[in-house]
Amino acid sequence: MKLARILDRLGSIEKNSFIKIIDQIISKSPKNIREIDEILSSADKGLKSVDSQNVAKIFSLVREEFYEHLKFAFQDTSSQFDILIDIIIRDGNCIMKQDWFSRLYESEIKHLKKRIKQLGIELANEKSTIDESRKRDYNIYKACISTAYQNDLSNNREPKISLDELSIILTLANELELSQEEVKLIKYSVLPIKKMDIQEVINSLKNIGVIFYSKKENTIYVADEMVRLLRKLREKEVSDKFLRRVLKLQREPIINQIAKRHNIDRKLSYSEKVEKIIKEGVSFTSILKTGIYREGTTLTDKKKQLSELCEKGLNIKRLKGVTLDEKIQNLISYFDSIEADEKISISLAGYEKMLAELNSSLPKLNKQIRAQFELQPEFVLSADFLLDYNIKPRDILDLINKDDLLRFMKERGIKQRGDDILNVLDHYKDAENLYLENFENIAYRNLNALKENGILIKESELGVKFEELTKIIFEKLGFNVDEKLRRSINTKKNKIDILINLGNDEVVIVECKTIKERGYNKFSSVSRQLKSYQKLAMDKNLRVSKILLVAPEFSDDFITDCEMDMEMNLSLIKASSLFKIFKAFKTSKYERFPHILFRDILINEERILKAIKKS
Repeated sequence: MKLARILDRLGSIEKNSFIKIIDQIISKSPKNIREIDEILSSADKGLKSVDSQNVAKIFSLVREEFYEHLKFAFQDTSSQFDILIDIIIRDGNCIMKQDWFSRLYESEIKHLKKRIKQLGIELANEKSTIDESRKRDYNIYKACISTAYQNDLSNNREPKISLDELSIILTLANELELSQEEVKLIKYSVLPIKKMDIQEVINSLKNIGVIFYSKKENTIYVADEMVRLLRKLREKEVSDKFLRRVLKLQREPIINQIAKRHNIDRKLSYSEKVEKIIKEGVSFTSILKTGIYREGTTLTDKKKQLSELCEKGLNIKRLKGVTLDEKIQNLISYFDSIEADEKISISLAGYEKMLAELNSSLPKLNKQIRAQFELQPEFVLSADFLLDYNIKPRDILDLINKDDLLRFMKERGIKQRGDDILNVLDHYKDAENLYLENFENIAYRNLNALKENGILIKESELGVKFEELTKIIFEKLGFNVDEKLRRSINTKKNKIDILINLGNDEVVIVECKTIKERGYNKFSSVSRQLKSYQKLAMDKNLRVSKILLVAPEFSDDFITDCEMDMEMNLSLIKASSLFKIFKAFKTSKYERFPHILFRDILINEERILKAIKKS
């Protein structure tokens, strides 16, 4: 769940620790202080009075400084932050009830203690299944951890690993290609490990701004933006779901090769080995640098193989980068951008339909998804629910084994030539809803964003498409969009885009404008156009109760000119505002949207959303 949405759900006390940390960072004049000051300039009582959207913007502006704050907190070896962070950054753990988090934490401590004991036995056993070279890696790392920790004891100080020591140790772990799990096992074989009280754990994470805790809901929230920051801290380059996507493109001998390197049982099934590699926290970079290639593969062949993996397996055309490192980094950046994007490649309605039909065909899928993402409710195959956890349609399809997916595709008559997953997504696109969900991109004539979201449309068609979608929205708001009356009024020269018939010879005129550049600022020309439309309607003895202008945005000058115009009852509404109102209306008690709410010069979406939600 995005930070802004979480902040909207919480009270001031529950946000207090996070706001305090951001305030402290701002007081030290961070790099982006000018942009921050611009946001804060309209706030009377500082950051506490800033709305959730702007707090989220400020967080993105102090991201680097917040990361440094987390690095300092991570230095405390007694905090178990590595264990706790590894729990909360797993896919599906961004929203948890306290008792569920407690169970996960307790299970993690038991699991660690058991594996530490097993590792100790393996390292002491001459006939161990661990390669001698790998044993040597483990012993080197353990000796370094021990030295860093014991240094303080010999100097009569409380034992801890300093930031400098930690950076060296992490570098060593990367060079030895140790997984996160291997690092933890070795670290806690040296450092004492004990189970902490869950309330103490929650308070410690809340106090460093990592989580939000709602006492009323007894629920822990971790913002999507925070998860990405915490993954960076743990040097986990991509989300588990993207690592799974790459691993499932590998043949079993390659999976066995990675498993052997990290002391994973090769007798497990293919899927179990993939999941074990993910759970062990094996580095994405190390897998793509050395793990997926046969011994002796040249650097040129590695680059070629990685490019083919991206093009044929991941459907990424022409992965940029000259060196292997550059290619890997660009692939990580690609996955980052997908994860940060709120778009889901198909419509929300299409996602809901896909889940319903998957559940019907694959009755065990609900249980599988619950287990995979450690989700708590009994039934989780709901689009809105899964999107709160940033679990998208592709992430669900990636978890279904090939035979089950093929069976499902046959049952539903989905084409089977080409990429199976892309074929399923294409089947559930649901064109109308997909266009509606990209309403703002169409308003801005953003062809690149539309293409990324699966919409191919000519630029010359965007204006008509925006008008068509605006018409659909007003119809779904319960209005009578009267095409017959509109055609009877229009002339060759003057053509109203949308005419809403309120009855009793009363109408609303709606004009739609798309723009590529920011800040719509053509009031004089649009004013003449709207006045001619008003005259057309009045000549037919119709009373124009309102004129609405829908555009992606309006400049300050345009809004001022609109306020000064006394001849038209004109209101301006942003495309994004209209879409949000439409979404909120769908869950309200109203059968028809009360048009009287359209009374501002620039429609205040927050006021309207509050009014609708009260219903």
